[in-house]
Amino acid sequence: MAHVRVKFCGMTRRADIEHAAALGVEAIGLVFVERSPRAVTIEQAERLCRALPPWLSVVGLFMDAPAAAVESVLARVPLNWLQFHGSETPAYCRAFGRPWIKALPMASPGQVQYDRWNDASALLLDAHAAGELGGSGLSFDWSRAVFPQRPWILAGGLSPDNLSEALAAARPPAVDVSSGIESAPGIKSAEKMTVFMEILRNG
Repeated sequence: MAHVRVKFCGMTRRADIEHAAALGVEAIGLVFVERSPRAVTIEQAERLCRALPPWLSVVGLFMDAPAAAVESVLARVPLNWLQFHGSETPAYCRAFGRPWIKALPMASPGQVQYDRWNDASALLLDAHAAGELGGSGLSFDWSRAVFPQRPWILAGGLSPDNLSEALAAARPPAVDVSSGIESAPGIKSAEKMTVFMEILRNG
């Protein structure tokens, strides 16, 4: 099986980031959406980023944030990628001059328009409905989904329990996991993170 890239999302603790890096994940996600149980402040994000090893990418998650709020984060936090979960327009997403990912709500098939996001660096296919945030623990029907013919990431309800099934059904080039590797919202389980990566490598 081809190498599948991994992002562990919703990180809030230095120890969790260090463990993720030791396991070989390519990226971690920091959530800048206040209503999320995994939200971090700019100050928290600054502290977490001081612990980053070389080559680990940081993705900042936003949802319908004022442009000034995104710029405030970018001024202080070394984000490599931006990820947008709301009703942002393509023009808004590209305005920050960073590689960006658009999350698309696979629970609302009528809302998914791959062609609208041709200049996104990647599309993230999540299980949430339109207007909702990810991290719900819900998945969508991978066997019936039509996947884009361009870089994309599988998200939504992934966990050590269903990862093998997801890999076989969807054959994603990359995966994004949050609640499926947690002991509580924002608190990652070292054991679940380890098992997730073992399953991925043994594919």
